Amino acid sequence: MPDTTYAIATVLVAAAVTWALRALPFAALAPLRASSTVQYLSTRMPAGIMIILVVYCLHDLPVTEVRAVAPLVALAVTVGLHLWRRNALLSILGGTTVHVLLTSTVFTA
Repeated sequence: MPDTTYAIATVLVAAAVTWALRALPFAALAPLRASSTVQYLSTRMPAGIMIILVVYCLHDLPVTEVRAVAPLVALAVTVGLHLWRRNALLSILGGTTVHVLLTSTVFTA
């Protein structure tokens, strides 16, 4: 069993490395906050990320089969709720609820 000094030194080094790794992104990004490119990306990226996720989730969807109706209806509900209320949590929960209800009751395999 290691002695007490070694154990304390190990814990201190691990704590210092952990703190440094968590603080590094904030220190590195501080000069970028005033950048016009970063400000532009911060306004455009959320929509871009959502489009990429939708395309990724629906790219293998067999639109000629009946089981494709549940995800498409859930997507329509999600988009409709978001356009109506502008609340991401409401639209995500609403679309997920519709999808789960449709796949577990109407479109069971």
